[in-house]
Amino acid sequence: MSILKDHYTVAFYNLENFFDTKNDPHTLDDDFTPEGRKVWNDRKFGKKVKKMAKAISQIGLEDSETAPILVGIAEVENKNVINALLGSKAMRDEDYYYVHFDSPDERGIDTALIYHREHFEVLEAEIIPLLIEDEDGDRDMTRDILYVHGQLHNEEVHVFVNHWPSRRAGSDETQHKRIKAAETIIGKLNIMTEKNPNCIIMGDFNDDPNSESIQKLMETGLFINPMQKLLSPNSGSANYKGEWSLFDQILISHSFLNYENGTHSFKKANIFSPKFLKEWKGKYKGNPFRTFVGKKYLGGYSDHFPVYVVLKENK
Repeated sequence: MSILKDHYTVAFYNLENFFDTKNDPHTLDDDFTPEGRKVWNDRKFGKKVKKMAKAISQIGLEDSETAPILVGIAEVENKNVINALLGSKAMRDEDYYYVHFDSPDERGIDTALIYHREHFEVLEAEIIPLLIEDEDGDRDMTRDILYVHGQLHNEEVHVFVNHWPSRRAGSDETQHKRIKAAETIIGKLNIMTEKNPNCIIMGDFNDDPNSESIQKLMETGLFINPMQKLLSPNSGSANYKGEWSLFDQILISHSFLNYENGTHSFKKANIFSPKFLKEWKGKYKGNPFRTFVGKKYLGGYSDHFPVYVVLKENK
């Protein structure tokens, strides 16, 4: 019997500005059009689709017999790009579908959850607005939190897909926004009627495991963070100016540490960073192989590595 039998991968991947080529008059997507600063055309888009699909389809394959059964994704513009992804050669043979809502983000980038219909059934899905204010007291239009309640095989699971506010204006200056995001999730957990719900909180949190926002979630006593040990001076999910960070994380509730029949138990967590996802030479060797650096087109994958956990279905 294969030791991988009944092992399943749950992943998260920031796809780095996964825009289509059409100009949306309601968002700041002009750079990603054929006439825009990045000269984003059908050829580049097609290449990006192929590369993203290749990466996603291979996450966790050394730990599971199947392609990932749940994949949270960030920085997707709309349903068009997700449909292109699922229709690509590397993914079309899997029975994938997705949950996506347009968010109020100014650039028009959203989160979504791709799920394998053979393994996961959606019971309900909604957006949880992240209500934060800018310096002028106006609403800061950032990504909503995507909440999906479903059945993983026959076990109920609550999934939160996140892309928390960036650090662009400074880590300390923006910290309160990410703390508010953590509090927003805790608020949702507090109104759940289920006792000890199975929760998976995944995303690009723009904060590391020891940051105050993530610690706020941990202080509830509901979660373990299997990503904690994966951050080191030599490894992470993204690299900025030579320093590794682990903004991409998957937290799971303590309920995934049981072994009763009909449940899922946590086996391992990892960063998916095979050779093809890395820069292979020069100053940035070993870093994520990006699509763009500023205006310069590199034709790579993403500026983040995917992260994943492996769950075993107990039978």
